[in-house]
Amino acid sequence: MPDSSPISLADARKSRSASEPTLTQIDLRRLWDDITQGCEGCGDPLVRGLLATGIRNHAGFANGLAALIGRKLGDRSVADDALAELVTEVFDADPEIVAAAAADLVAIRERDPATANYATPFLFFKGYHAVQSHRVAHWLWHNDRRYLALHLQSRASELFAVDIHPAARLGRRILFDHGTGIVIGETSVLEDDVSLLQGVTLGGTGKNVGDRHPKVRRGVLIGAGAKVLGNIELGEGAKVGAGSIVLESVPPYTTVVGNPARPVGTRHSSLPAFTMDQMLPPIDYMI
Repeated sequence: MPDSSPISLADARKSRSASEPTLTQIDLRRLWDDITQGCEGCGDPLVRGLLATGIRNHAGFANGLAALIGRKLGDRSVADDALAELVTEVFDADPEIVAAAAADLVAIRERDPATANYATPFLFFKGYHAVQSHRVAHWLWHNDRRYLALHLQSRASELFAVDIHPAARLGRRILFDHGTGIVIGETSVLEDDVSLLQGVTLGGTGKNVGDRHPKVRRGVLIGAGAKVLGNIELGEGAKVGAGSIVLESVPPYTTVVGNPARPVGTRHSSLPAFTMDQMLPPIDYMI
């Protein structure tokens, strides 16, 4: 597959004002062209049908994504084509969902060195698929179709090993790297530009009711296997080391690690979710 990189996160940002954080329709067309071009060099006869079904048979990004979600989550309860039609209706009702999905894909291409082009995460990255399935389930949850939203949550959990409650709020440019084992509770909030690795839990601390899950601010990076529990806040630009157990709020631009997590360093700026830098400052600690 040839490299395909005409669109960058910087391009996407230039195309929108601060008051209107959306990708324009021309951006979506360019992105779909890049996705299509990303699979043109593949001559494997066993993959041609996959590429046709996943990409070439569709006129644009929204159509292709709706078909992908339908194909992935469809089962005997809700058939593939019926689910794809439902997702298309959701996209038509709220085009911002499509814009967010496109922004997520661009962010993955920017941050993940395993992505040679846009076609790869679009077709194969279950972290991306889980986030987009959640965006549809979230819309259903808030439009009086809660059982259907919970069905999509259940199917996504079964297929992707990623469990996101439909009521949880996710911003844009979200990266779930690998995805396996991520759990996000009902009242969790992830702001824009957040990156999570496998095995992360944003959970409660017991049987508390109401607002009981973490609030993750912009640019946070949470390392593999970390558990963030309770109605606490990870401040903008915070970094959580792999395997940490976080039970208290973390100030902005602060790195925490350990069990229980404790601060081990601060920065004046920079958002670790962009760099995916999981290195820690020199410390002396025991997990």
